[in-house]
Amino acid sequence: MHLRLADMELDLESDRGVFGSKGVDLGTLVLLREAPAAPATGDLLDLGCGYGPIAITLARRAPGARVWAVDVNERAVELARANAASAGTSNVTAGTPEQIPAELQFDAIYSNPPVRVGKAPLHRLLLEWLPRLTPGGAAYLVVQRNLGADSLASWMRGQGWSVARLKSKKGYRVFKVKVTEPTAGS
Repeated sequence: MHLRLADMELDLESDRGVFGSKGVDLGTLVLLREAPAAPATGDLLDLGCGYGPIAITLARRAPGARVWAVDVNERAVELARANAASAGTSNVTAGTPEQIPAELQFDAIYSNPPVRVGKAPLHRLLLEWLPRLTPGGAAYLVVQRNLGADSLASWMRGQGWSVARLKSKKGYRVFKVKVTEPTAGS
């Protein structure tokens, strides 16, 4: 499969049973084209990495950063590792959630989250990973409008998180999410 962006072109391998196996998902393309640039250094997370198009793009754009690619699908993780190696992005580490150091915090998270798993599993996923942002860090999520983008944004706001819609393009919303720390005494 071929990923074409303004600043790079990559050939990536995918497989049946992995999200986006028939082509780079439009939501992923919208995220890669519209989200703000990744921090040049630090730890970045591709949450739900699939075969790795987001992680590899982040690694290419921010070669001084460490990019962590996480997915529950072991085949996806294998593909992300192979694609990162063939793309020459040695700053990508792909693994399942239990393979990512529990104490690790992220300067930025980029994700085309798996909304089709259902609300409860999606909420658990976000509750697990978004609080791992460093102070001042942000998550950039792309969600299809017709698959509940606005209700997800409302739910995240209900968690006390700051949510801003950065773009609305081709039926997708790109959100910037910041997790606020509770103040002393609250």
